[in-house]
Amino acid sequence: MNLEARIARLEALEAIQRLKHRYLNACDLKQVESIRDCFAEGEILIDYGPIGTFRDRDSFVAVYRELACQPRVIDLHHGANPEIYLLGEDGDEAVGRWALCYCNLDAETGATRKLGGFYQDRYRRVDGQWRIVATAFRGHFETSGASLQHTP
Repeated sequence: MNLEARIARLEALEAIQRLKHRYLNACDLKQVESIRDCFAEGEILIDYGPIGTFRDRDSFVAVYRELACQPRVIDLHHGANPEIYLLGEDGDEAVGRWALCYCNLDAETGATRKLGGFYQDRYRRVDGQWRIVATAFRGHFETSGASLQHTP
């Protein structure tokens, strides 16, 4: 592989990592349009287990808005340990696995929840921009309690 191709692959991997980080940060900041823009238009697959399975970004965003965009809901997503692989000769598709540590606080009750698990993602470059076309999350552990307070 020549130097130009190697640099293009590294740039693609970096762009995919930025995409996932943008998604996780947008979830924490309740930036609904940014969340929506992380996914491709048209038919996709979002499988978040108990939260639901969605075939397009708008149906997912509607549920996200209902569940998470409440003043009492405070979330923090930490994605780590990415394993991303470009597929095919043109490098316009990729798969990835991420570990997630998720913390949630109900600011009204003080109830807390911590969840760890793994994302399995598929990405596609669309009009020069990477987008998520499939994602599934499977929990690995979960704890809950009532000992934290919100500090705005």
